[in-house]
Amino acid sequence: METKEIYEELGIRKEIYDFGENILKALEERFKAIDETAEYNQLKVISAFHKERVGEACLSGTKGYGYNDLGRDTLERVYADVFKTEDALVRPQITCGTHALALALLSNLRPGDELLSAAGKPYDTLESVIGIRDAKGSLKEYGISYAQADLKKDGSFDLDAIKDKINDKTKLVTIQRSKGYQTRRTLSVKDIAGAIDFIKSVKPGLKVMVDNCYGEFVEREEPSEYGADMVVGSLIKNPGGGLAAAGGYICGSSECVENAAYRLTSPGLGKEVGASLNMLPEFYQGFFMAPVVTAAALKGAIFAANIYEKLGFDVLPDGQEDRHDIIQAVTFNDPNAVVAFCRGIQAAAPIDSFVTPEPWDMPGYDSKVIMAAGNFVSGSSIELSADGPIRPPYSVYFQGGLTFPHAKYGILSSLEYLLREGCVSLPGK
Repeated sequence: METKEIYEELGIRKEIYDFGENILKALEERFKAIDETAEYNQLKVISAFHKERVGEACLSGTKGYGYNDLGRDTLERVYADVFKTEDALVRPQITCGTHALALALLSNLRPGDELLSAAGKPYDTLESVIGIRDAKGSLKEYGISYAQADLKKDGSFDLDAIKDKINDKTKLVTIQRSKGYQTRRTLSVKDIAGAIDFIKSVKPGLKVMVDNCYGEFVEREEPSEYGADMVVGSLIKNPGGGLAAAGGYICGSSECVENAAYRLTSPGLGKEVGASLNMLPEFYQGFFMAPVVTAAALKGAIFAANIYEKLGFDVLPDGQEDRHDIIQAVTFNDPNAVVAFCRGIQAAAPIDSFVTPEPWDMPGYDSKVIMAAGNFVSGSSIELSADGPIRPPYSVYFQGGLTFPHAKYGILSSLEYLLREGCVSLPGK
């Protein structure tokens, strides 16, 4: 049986398969460059494993208080080495990316301080953390104010606006690397490095935190190598390699990480406690796999961009530009198309492929959201997934794919579902 016939058995019509194959032929050089970056980052991770003498004993977890957890402490040094920071906090007790960001903010700001977002509106769930939307335990409730400098129309930092917003109360600046549910470009490490230099020239000593979600290992360098005091992310995204079942990380200065550790556990305890249970093998192996898994997801994003760009839709990033995260946005201007796309992704999933996603009032969001995520780890967006808010301009956000063949199948499946619903038509048809 030929590969094309297996696709047909999986419900992908011949015309869609051929359409995808023609697009793939033009992407060979792009994919080769991605593989070269993955190799570079893979060697970077292996070097850290060697430097910190990761051994079999590091894979044994602890229970209870978690005192003297060799594997946990070694893993945190590995993360610090790879991200080139003074210290790191890598814990299963950090429940998600939003929790990691909230932890970093709540632990490094005090009543009377002001937080400045230098990249415009933050991701939806951060609105509750900050207090833009009223929520129990928000920064606002603790007397921490918020200011925002929007990006320019071209997606670049507005340095004049940032300078105007920095004042005596400003203690921490946050930069969101990825676009979230916005139709703006993702910020490159080079972009962020320039902004950090500028921010610290305006007010030396000002802390800068980068929301690094979806950006890890996409480039050869991380924002922490250019003056970020903290880079923060989730282990069920890029750095978990699809194997980590939970957790988050904060890599940064000793002071910032120590503050976060005391907030995560308790004053007087900090990093000394926190059992790793039986999760260390997946944490280590996931981080080891992360560069090549991220590369697979990146290829999927580029393939999706070229597919939907060819069909006449607005895609961000476009099919040719450089990539700085694994997320691909497609704007349909049609809520039915968003739903059909997500249903096609769900149908291609290894888990719950028979489930039909529906928009719903998801906690932390201000509009209905549809999510397709038939994953081995619930909510793992390094696995093949797609989601989007049901609001204008009706964009869907595609990410993940532990392997490129699966990402490819998912994208072709999304197109199949859109064709069935009459939302798109193939060129020449």
